Amino acid sequence: MPSASTRAAATHASADTRLAPGTPGHRRMSLALFAAGLAAFTLLYSTQALLPAISAEFGATASAASWTVSAATGALALCVLPLSALSERFGRRTLMTASLSVAVALALLVPLAPNLESLVVLRALQGAALAGLPASAMAYLAEEVRPKALIGAIGLFVAGNSIGGMSGRIVSGWVAQLWGWRAGLAAVGLLSLACAVAFRVLLPKARHFTPGTLNPKALARTVRTHLSDPLLMRLYAIGALFMTVFGAVYTVIGYRLVEAPFSLPQGVIGSIFLVYLVGTVSSAAAGKLVGRLGRRGALYLAVSTTAAGLLLSLADALPAVLAGLVLITAGFFAGHAVASSSVSRTAKTGRAQASALYQSAYYLGSSAGGTLGAVAFHAGGWAGTVLIGLVAVLGVVSITLYGTHSARVEARRIRPATA
Repeated sequence: MPSASTRAAATHASADTRLAPGTPGHRRMSLALFAAGLAAFTLLYSTQALLPAISAEFGATASAASWTVSAATGALALCVLPLSALSERFGRRTLMTASLSVAVALALLVPLAPNLESLVVLRALQGAALAGLPASAMAYLAEEVRPKALIGAIGLFVAGNSIGGMSGRIVSGWVAQLWGWRAGLAAVGLLSLACAVAFRVLLPKARHFTPGTLNPKALARTVRTHLSDPLLMRLYAIGALFMTVFGAVYTVIGYRLVEAPFSLPQGVIGSIFLVYLVGTVSSAAAGKLVGRLGRRGALYLAVSTTAAGLLLSLADALPAVLAGLVLITAGFFAGHAVASSSVSRTAKTGRAQASALYQSAYYLGSSAGGTLGAVAFHAGGWAGTVLIGLVAVLGVVSITLYGTHSARVEARRIRPATA
């Protein structure tokens, strides 16, 4: 006969109306957020594989064309925090729908841009619109999904992000090879439109959202608290620096591969982004690495892997370049997974704002990396881009070493007091 505590637990579980794995609502939610992540990251990096073609049409340098990527990621970084506050007032589902709708509408206009300046402006608006998605998706999942199923649901959303970032570049690259870069961007826009419609049709209505009030003063206090926490600031800086490397490498790699001695066609260059699949594996392995090596040990391994990849990519042999990209991608995703997961664990209050600040730093790093990497490539070729990456890697090492030193000093300070 079940005990009273067992009966109470069963009653509580049956009374929990949040989405559980295996139910129709959970399956619809999973597919909907996968589609949203796919659309968002397909759009966000849609011009990255097309930069050489955009430069050729507008007679622009790599650094000028790179703004079509940097403007989008920079605008997203600046808008994540305020839009996270709006989602508290108007609802996660509403804000995600509005964000995707505006971003897709702009995607259908992007291929019609008459010049580089208007293209950059449209891309910045697109990035700002997309900021509403990461600001709301995690909160929606936390409110609507049962706790034991939360990690799996977040993992599927992140998988949509990763596959979207990869597939957008591949689709645009192959379509551009056949019909030009404008057709490539139009294809991405239509793909994202289909994903946005699927998202809206499939996503269950929010049943556990309670509207809050917009309180700028409280938000400012929470942000100040996070920005005064030394550990959080180190994690934000690490995320930004890792993304600086990644943004620099993947913004410029197309320019390198389209030139001699490689002279690859646009479609093949787009397919290079299949290397992203390595990142899916290394992200999943990050938890095991932290368990074996600790957080700092995992960061040192991620940094070493990234640096080795940067150095290997200097070779003028395609297999070496591809192997370098594999190492850079694996190191980046592992480092990002360690830093981002540490943010939620470190923040005791205002976790949504802590995560939003990390995302802001992360995408600012992407924007800075894309621009600096392109400027360095224009000045010194691929070696210049690699130098930017190595400087960012050195920054991660310095911050991690400082964290290790601070932890040892704190341990020595506490030990006599507890002896």
